Order: sequence, then C-alpha cells, then structure tokens
Amino acid sequence: MAEYGEWNKKGATLSDVTAKKEYGVERDLIIRGIREGKLEFREGDIYGNPYLRILRRQLEEYLALQPDSGQYFTNKKMAEIRRINKDIAALEKKIRNLKKERAELEDQLNRHA
Repeated sequence: MAEYGEWNKKGATLSDVTAKKEYGVERDLIIRGIREGKLEFREGDIYGNPYLRILRRQLEEYLALQPDSGQYFTNKKMAEIRRINKDIAALEKKIRNLKKERAELEDQLNRHA
C-alpha cells in the first residue's frame, strides 16, 4: 500500500506513457501488475486521452521481480543519459551565446575607449 501522501509527492508517480519512455515497460505489464495487486493506480485523462498513473516505487519493485528486470533498469539508465546529454547540450549552447555576447560588449567597450 502507498504511504500517506505518496501520491502527492513530486516525482513519486508516473503515467503509463512515461513508464514506457523511462523503463521500456508496455502497458500490458502495468495492467498485469495492477491485476496481481502489486501496483496501485489512479486513472486520469488529458484532453480526452486516458492514462494510468502509478507509483514509481511500486513499479520499480514490481519490475525487480520480473525475469528480464535488468532490461528495464538498463532502459531507465539510458533515458537518464539522454536527459543529461540534452541538459549538457543546452548549457553548452547557453555558454556559447554568453561568450558571444561578452565579445560583442568588449568590442563595443574597446571602440569607445
């Protein structure tokens, strides 16, 4: 069972779609976990599209029991690496823009000095 307030904590829940992106988990596996009583869920919909919201902790515990559990956690690590690479690229772009802006300001300063 979920701990008190666990459904409201940031990052404690994820949708079935996010579970597929992060862990490579199919909706069928999530539904099987719900039917087995291993996963609690809440239903929701965004713009008329239904989704299942599940607890991340329970999903990870359930995946650890699966025979091919290593693959799910490999998928999660790969998703984290993609997110980190995206963040690095964004920061490098920001650094390039700041260096360009600094060079322009230094150029203007030198012309007026």
